[in-house]
Amino acid sequence: MSRFHDLEVTDIRKTTRDAVVVTLRPVNGAADHFDFVQGQYLTFRRDFDGEELRRSYSICSGMDDGVLQVGIKRVEGGAFSAWVNDELQVGEVLQAMPPMGRFHVPLDAAARGHYLGFAAGSGITPVLSIIRTTLRREPHASFTLVYANKGVNTIMFREELEDLKNAYLGRFNVIHVLGTDAQEIDLFTGRLTQGKCAELFRTGWVDVASADTAFICGPEPMMLDIAAALRDAGMADDRIRFELFASVQPGRLKQPPRAARVEATGKGTEITITLDGATRKVSADEGQSLLDTALANDIDAPFACRAGVCSTCRCRVIEGEVEMAVNHALEDYEVEKGYVLSCQSRPLTDRVRIDYDQ
Repeated sequence: MSRFHDLEVTDIRKTTRDAVVVTLRPVNGAADHFDFVQGQYLTFRRDFDGEELRRSYSICSGMDDGVLQVGIKRVEGGAFSAWVNDELQVGEVLQAMPPMGRFHVPLDAAARGHYLGFAAGSGITPVLSIIRTTLRREPHASFTLVYANKGVNTIMFREELEDLKNAYLGRFNVIHVLGTDAQEIDLFTGRLTQGKCAELFRTGWVDVASADTAFICGPEPMMLDIAAALRDAGMADDRIRFELFASVQPGRLKQPPRAARVEATGKGTEITITLDGATRKVSADEGQSLLDTALANDIDAPFACRAGVCSTCRCRVIEGEVEMAVNHALEDYEVEKGYVLSCQSRPLTDRVRIDYDQ
C-alpha cells in the first residue's frame, strides 16, 4: 500500500508568472518507490496551521529524462500551490506518495501510432510527460497537441514545447489556441469549444481519423466539448482518455445501481478493513464513508482528493454492499469486480468487508 516518502527539492524554476516546475530527488531510501509511468501524478501532504492538506500534481518529466519533476500552478485561494510558488526553497523536503494514475496507454517501440493531446492551462503537465515519453519510446509515432491558454504569457512549458518540435521534426505538432491574443489564423483565437474542435478536424489541422488515442486534460466543460467533437468525428469512447483532479470527469461510470438498504438491526454497521496485510473490525457511524470510518479508527487508509477523482482510496468490497455516490476514476470493469472509491462509498448492509491490498 502506498505511503508517504521524503523528496528533496533540488530545483525550482518559473515557467510562467504563476507556475513553477519543481525538481525532486527521493531520499532516505525512497528511490525505488518513485519509478513512474508517463501521465502519472504525485500526492503531497503538508500541515498548514495544524491542518493536514493533501494535493495531487502531475509529473511533467518524461520517463527517460532522468529527473522527477512536477508542474504546480498557483490556484486562487489554494494554500498549497501558493506556498510552493512563493515560499518553497531548494533543499527543503516534501512528503509524497509514490506515483499513481492511469492516464496513459502501453507503448510499443515498433508501433506507428498517431496520438492527439488536448490541454488547457496547467492541464499540459501530464500531457507533456506523455508527449516526451511517447516520442522517445515510439520512434515511429507522431503526436499532435492542441493547447489552449488565455494568452502567450500564460503558456506553461512554452520553451519545452518548441524544443520538442525542433527535436522531433515532422513527428510533433502543436497548435496554440489563445483566448485573448490575436493570431494570424482566426481559428486559433478564442475558446476551445466543440465547434472550434469540429472546425479544426474538418479543415485538416487535426487528423482524427488516423489517431489511435486522444488525451484530454483541462476544465470539465472544455473536456466535454472536446470529447463530443471527437465522438462526432468517429473516435470511439475507449480511445478517449481523461485526466481531472476536481469536479467531474466524463467518460466514467457515475455510480452502480442503488441497492436496497438492509433493515436496521440497531447494532450499527460492522466494517472489516484489510490494509497492509492487517485486518481490523470497526463500527461505522450512520452515513459515514468507508474512508472516514477507517480514519476515525486510526487506520491509515490512503486518500488524496476525497472527491472521487484520483483513485488513491481505491479498495475492493469482499462482502456486503456499498453505495458509491461519485466515481470519476474507476473503469466499468473495475466496478464490476467490486472495486470502489472508499471516500465516496457508504455501507448498505450491516456487514461490509473491504480490502485495500487487492
